[in-house]
Amino acid sequence: MNYAIVEGAIALPDVMALLKQTYWANKRTPEQVQRSMDNSRCYGIYLDGEQKLVGFARVISDFATTYYLCDVVIDRDHQHNGLGVALVSHIENRPEYQGLRGMLITRDAHTLYEKFGYQTLNGRAMVKGLNC
Repeated sequence: MNYAIVEGAIALPDVMALLKQTYWANKRTPEQVQRSMDNSRCYGIYLDGEQKLVGFARVISDFATTYYLCDVVIDRDHQHNGLGVALVSHIENRPEYQGLRGMLITRDAHTLYEKFGYQTLNGRAMVKGLNC
């Protein structure tokens, strides 16, 4: 499967369509999503020859000690084709994140993230505001 990964500005309606497919972000307003994108590094994935965004992720970082990988989503119609691995691999290999502590919070797709060295830390992850 041929694809292109883009970095930077990604159209809000395309991101909203993907996030509506998720359990964690399907109630976010366009204003919330735009603000989150404005304050993150955004990554998108497109299949060659298509204008449709089929994957999205964003990273929040201080670029000194820690980065937070969030909102990783692949369109339902394109899951299980290696696109999630490709997108996360692209991000994980960016030089600005090398040597930093990576974090994410998810209740699924653990096998995907374990391929990149993430481990589940029982009793150490804390979340405030689960409805946002």
